[in-house]
Amino acid sequence: MDGGAPYNPRTVEEVFRDFKGRRAGLIKALTTDVEEFYQQCDPEKENLCLYGFPSEQWEVNLPAEEVPPELPEPALGINFARDGMQEKDWLSLVAVHSDVWLLSVAFYFGARFGFDKTDRKRLFNMINDLPTIFEVVTGTAKKQVKDKSSVSNHSSNKSKSNPKRSSEPQIKSTKAVQSKDEDEEGLEEEDEEEHGETLCGACGENYASDEFWICCDICEKWFHGKCVKITPARAEHIKQYKCPSCSNKRIRP
Repeated sequence: MDGGAPYNPRTVEEVFRDFKGRRAGLIKALTTDVEEFYQQCDPEKENLCLYGFPSEQWEVNLPAEEVPPELPEPALGINFARDGMQEKDWLSLVAVHSDVWLLSVAFYFGARFGFDKTDRKRLFNMINDLPTIFEVVTGTAKKQVKDKSSVSNHSSNKSKSNPKRSSEPQIKSTKAVQSKDEDEEGLEEEDEEEHGETLCGACGENYASDEFWICCDICEKWFHGKCVKITPARAEHIKQYKCPSCSNKRIRP
């Protein structure tokens, strides 16, 4: 691997600098260099890994041959799932595993060089102040502050308008994302009354306030998120949701 000369960071600041460099490289692979990254992850090749380097570079390569390796290894065989999923779902999955790998490398250094409880906590807090790769790749990081400040207004708008007819992104998020705060339990009851007679277009079951629920913008049918494999985080950056049935209709001639 030619991602830069290896070194062993020995202080919290050095480990954090190492973490940030590797993180920047991984983010680059999954965002600005995504086409190149996608092409390198050929499912016909052997088990491949995505590596990030302190120099802010990335590399797709085979895992290290030595056991145990010098550093923890990234998720093995990411290329095999590439063509079996939608591209954005695959990239999100790789991003999650990349986050896990970054933490394992950082705390590997911490364990190797004897970080005590205070140093480990300080390192984690420094890392935790940065958005995860998953949050960056899915766009969640950009929306977190905005969503937190506007969740109350969005929730009140839900009861005043028909979310099935709206194409505005903000209203879109209100119909897809369930309220989480205890002080919004009353709004959840309103949701249950609003959708109480509505059935999921996939499984035919009723709406429940503790379940994630999304409406197709084409046929206006409602679906449980789990039935159509849509998560709240993913729904946040879907401008127009099409259910599987409507998506297939568009693909067919």
